[in-house]
Amino acid sequence: MKTAHCIAGLALGLAGPALAAEDAPPPLPDLTLDPAAVSVMGVSSGGYMATQLAVAYPELFRGLAVFAAGPWGCAQGELSRALGQCMSLRKGLPDRDTLEARLTNYRDDNLVGTASALADQHVYLWHGDEDNTVEPALGERLAAQYRDWLKAPEAQLKVVRQPDAGHGLPVDADSLANAPAPELADCREGGPPHLLDCGVDGAGEALSWLYGQDEGADDVTGSATATPSAERLLTFDQTAFDDDLAEQGYLYVPKACESGNSCGLVVALHGCNMSAEAIGEDFVRHSGLNHWAETNDLVVIYPQVTASLANPQGCWDWWGYEESLWQLEPQHDSRAGEQLTGLVNMVRALVGKPDAP
Repeated sequence: MKTAHCIAGLALGLAGPALAAEDAPPPLPDLTLDPAAVSVMGVSSGGYMATQLAVAYPELFRGLAVFAAGPWGCAQGELSRALGQCMSLRKGLPDRDTLEARLTNYRDDNLVGTASALADQHVYLWHGDEDNTVEPALGERLAAQYRDWLKAPEAQLKVVRQPDAGHGLPVDADSLANAPAPELADCREGGPPHLLDCGVDGAGEALSWLYGQDEGADDVTGSATATPSAERLLTFDQTAFDDDLAEQGYLYVPKACESGNSCGLVVALHGCNMSAEAIGEDFVRHSGLNHWAETNDLVVIYPQVTASLANPQGCWDWWGYEESLWQLEPQHDSRAGEQLTGLVNMVRALVGKPDAP
């Protein structure tokens, strides 16, 4: 794929029911979810942002799932590096020691979480061998980082390289049979809607790993018969968290989770040019996440970023576009990052800890 098309390909979009123009989205509902059952997952640019969240706040995110993205800190605040070293390899692989030094400096300044909290995470990483948007070697570099960081990587880290798969999220069409689904992308070729017809339920495999690995934990189980309800997909006002995001985000709340109870939370992040304003409802309804949420008492939040002059493709900020206007060395991938902070505050609102440090 040519460089001009790379950013546009770095994404899965999220969507939800459209609001009438005169309606304003409501605030997040008061759910008080289980703070010990929060995970974050993302695809491509959303995967890069998911890792930024997991490293900055490992005390908050017990699990991380990344599809088709590269190592933490890769872009180092430079768009040219993002294009030439974090998607293609025109500038070579990112240097592991340089990225580790960035992490150490952040940790010294209390801009990321502790090494001990990071060491306890569960992590699921997936990459297609035929990915021409984000080179598979970059996914291996992310895996290498987590092998160094985790306490017991053989038990906490699952790395999947899928032959004949391109760039996107693998889905199993059969698991979506009970709900109208879009035309899926060819597994190898990819392309919109970046839901790859690979016969693999990526969302389900990731959630099973993230929520089924603790001693004494109930394994997450999926069921194609648990058809998500369209009425359970809600909208909410994002401007209260970051006014540079899209006006509204989306939240899937199974009926069993209406009062919070002991339900967990999954943060699902789209990527460039694939937000709701770009592709509509495909990802938010047909990734398989809502099927698993319905069966396993999980709430799924789908935050939305919007296109802008600095971010024309509607990407999550994984190279520093929000910070570079006023920071010589953007700290977008730390607790000082504006988008990152907005996302964390959404999560805190849902787990009943809005004032946490």
